[in-house]
Amino acid sequence: MQASEQLNNSTQLIRNIVIVGGGTAGWLTANHLAKQLNAKHCDEISITLIESPNIPTIGVGEGTVPLIRKSLAELGISESEFIKECDVTFKQGIKFVDWLNNPIAGKPHHYHHIFDYPLINEFDHLTAYWLKGLAGENTSFVDATAFQGKICDFGLAPKDITQAEYQGHNSYAYHLDAAKFAKLLTKHACNNLGVKHILAQVDDVELHLNGDIKALHTDVAGIISADLFVDCSGFDSILLGKALNVKFIDKSDVLFADHAMAMQVPYEDPEQDIPSFTISTAKQAGWIWDIGLTKRRGTGYVYSSAHTTHDEAEQTIRDYIGPAADSLEARKIAMNIGYREKFWHKNCVAIGLSQGFVEPLEATGLLVFDVTAKMLAQQFPSNRGHMDILAKKFNERVSSSWEKVIDFIKLHYVLSKRDDSDFWLENRDITKCSQTLQERLQLWQHQVPSAYDFASGFEIFNLENYLYVLYGMDFNTNIESMDFRFQNTKQATEFFNKIKQHADMLTTKLPKHRELINKIHRFGLQKR
Repeated sequence: MQASEQLNNSTQLIRNIVIVGGGTAGWLTANHLAKQLNAKHCDEISITLIESPNIPTIGVGEGTVPLIRKSLAELGISESEFIKECDVTFKQGIKFVDWLNNPIAGKPHHYHHIFDYPLINEFDHLTAYWLKGLAGENTSFVDATAFQGKICDFGLAPKDITQAEYQGHNSYAYHLDAAKFAKLLTKHACNNLGVKHILAQVDDVELHLNGDIKALHTDVAGIISADLFVDCSGFDSILLGKALNVKFIDKSDVLFADHAMAMQVPYEDPEQDIPSFTISTAKQAGWIWDIGLTKRRGTGYVYSSAHTTHDEAEQTIRDYIGPAADSLEARKIAMNIGYREKFWHKNCVAIGLSQGFVEPLEATGLLVFDVTAKMLAQQFPSNRGHMDILAKKFNERVSSSWEKVIDFIKLHYVLSKRDDSDFWLENRDITKCSQTLQERLQLWQHQVPSAYDFASGFEIFNLENYLYVLYGMDFNTNIESMDFRFQNTKQATEFFNKIKQHADMLTTKLPKHRELINKIHRFGLQKR
């Protein structure tokens, strides 16, 4: 009986898809699958999302990266509608404050990790010429090689009202209200892409003899069967983790931050300026995010519970906010740091927090969820026989991506010179890094980072991202032994001057961030 069932399963067409869990991850997945599989106009494909009415969206992070622009445009979502409905503001990068030094013992320090690529490919060895000091002794790497850092410092937007949706002078992403974003994705998936929506609680999971998921038993919607299930049930991971027993790989020994204390701060002045970047301020046992939306700031302290108490963490975020925090409620969020041993097992794929999570330092969560949802949609299996092959490749790619994400987050800590707490001293221990990151840092002490160092194809963060963090954190690359290679000093100096002049021009051309947001709410943006 088992053999005949296996034979039938191998030829079974994949036509009925059930997603368990809503939120940003669930509804992004539903949109990507429905768009790719043409669910609205194909009677042979059915996509259903089951969402518990009792579980709110966690919304740990409200920041995104530029890839989300491409996803929204491909899904057919209007940027104007998105901005208006989700309290959206523009994000041009992250400003890291006090990550290098303890501000009490040393001088205050900050740097920008912007979204525009540095112009290192426009002029050979531009990074090396910056290391030689040809951009000016006090010119940061970001200001020497790109325009966007100055745009951020001037409080300007990445585009103006005359530019069409999803277009801009600079690369950008968004800050958003996660709960409102999930509602927008819900409306788009159901109204425009043919996704079915069921509000129900999953009480039990029924398996086939071969270990595949057969059906879900719900409290109000009865028994629901499918050919493929997508687990977007959050940290609970009720399908992949609990029903299929896929192991969770804990990475809290590498990334120590395992909790967040979040607060929403209303603006005192509804027209005050809004930074077009996330502010990340380092503290003794972690760091604070500060994100400006249209009507409020989203703030939170990401911290290690092994290095501070929850009460101390709450006081830290209240001290950061100031007197306005006295009337605000703090919300404690526990975070599982790590990822699943497999992300696709049998006929179940995990997307979102059920797949994995690390602290939201570089908006990694939503980035990985979007990438993997799109990967699933574009490599969707036609039948059960193809599923195991696709699952193997999917698992290899996603596992490698998570490891590279962890490397990049750890990079921010290991480069620090802070010594004001055990949290920072332990984070600076390079032996806690992966062998890959250790080798890269050793190499880069004597050689400028190169695109060839990122040739795996599974990197979420690449050369440009590493350059901004390395040289924002005063990493020392000694190129004296190869100085003879870099003799185009006059041309390099002229190129640095052109970058500065273009940045100065943009500061006179671009509107203030709040001004542009107000105009979009009033007039909208032109369609592409």
